[in-house]
Amino acid sequence: VQLQASGGGLVQAGGSLRLSCAASGSILNFYAVGWHRQVAGKQRELVASISRAGRTRYADSVKGRITISRDNARNTVYLQMNNLKPEDTAVYYCAAQSIMSGEYAYWGQGTEVTVSS
Repeated sequence: VQLQASGGGLVQAGGSLRLSCAASGSILNFYAVGWHRQVAGKQRELVASISRAGRTRYADSVKGRITISRDNARNTVYLQMNNLKPEDTAVYYCAAQSIMSGEYAYWGQGTEVTVSS
């Protein structure tokens, strides 16, 4: 299984970005797909996830600003980020949660998001 993340970039505070995570196979093969982010020197944070049943979850820090969605036909999960803040600056990773283990076992490469003030 391969996950390909894209869509990062430099944006001003208040701006928007949409990240994409394209899977090499059906995303419905996973319990959930999540977007995580990490700042150098800090612990990785789960930002949002969407389960195979379509249930979504968000970190409190992004609720109301970020929306996770998916296109099953394209095997792609999106992260629409609006009203971005400098504290959203991080490397964003998509990952798929294994049905068997419940762990995020499959990871894509990161895509960097920088929000300038």
